[in-house]
Amino acid sequence: MITAMTTPPAQAPSHEPLTIAAQPDLTGGRRIGVLLSHGFTGSPVSIRPWGEALGARGYGVAVPRLPGHGTRWQDLNALRFDDWYGEVARVFDQLCLDHDAVVVGGLSMGGSLALKLAEDHPDRVSGLVMVNPALATKRLDVKLLPVLKHLVPSFPGIANDIKKEGVQEGGYTRTPLKAIHSFMQAWPTIIGDLPQVTCPVLYFRSSEDHVVDASTRPIVLDGISSTDVTSVDLHESFHVATLDNDAPTIFEQSADFVARVTGAPVL
Repeated sequence: MITAMTTPPAQAPSHEPLTIAAQPDLTGGRRIGVLLSHGFTGSPVSIRPWGEALGARGYGVAVPRLPGHGTRWQDLNALRFDDWYGEVARVFDQLCLDHDAVVVGGLSMGGSLALKLAEDHPDRVSGLVMVNPALATKRLDVKLLPVLKHLVPSFPGIANDIKKEGVQEGGYTRTPLKAIHSFMQAWPTIIGDLPQVTCPVLYFRSSEDHVVDASTRPIVLDGISSTDVTSVDLHESFHVATLDNDAPTIFEQSADFVARVTGAPVL
């Protein structure tokens, strides 16, 4: 009797947080921590490979799942910016207790959250890495959000802006309006506190991004007080560059950046 061979279904990507223990034997005897945050409507899926690449270099990595993410978009609509920042701040505090130096970073809104950590804790953030962060937009329809969010719960989703074929980030298919408006309401405060950022900065920007336009980069780079600033253009990736064609560039340059700003050896 011949039994037909069947291909098992592919496993869905895990939305669970990622934690990797530091390996001081690879980092000059010091425990180096890295906090990475995913973006709005996304999950740790979008930056898990980035975290794993840094973990392989001996860094202790924490990738939290922001509240309301990785479940249903309706859950996200019940939460606000303070909930998301509160979670990254909690994880950051723990990393600081367990490590000798901590670098923070993130994708999209996650980059904005990491930026705020650098503003609020200039004495504890050793370096800041941002990939297509969001602090501004040229879209005119956002001016209607204060009204629209009470009339309709969501707009079409912003996930999967990826140039590389066949790659999915597993984000929500809808954009919850009350939640996104809360994020945008935090922008003026974050922008106003930019001069408080003094740590070294590594900024990655996709040349073609269909989610976050080009208006954020000059605001950030002109507003911070940091003198050690590197800006890198990504020409082969869209918004979710951490899963796109330029991901190896992000992984390698951010790993070298962490080593440089924390005094760890470059592997």
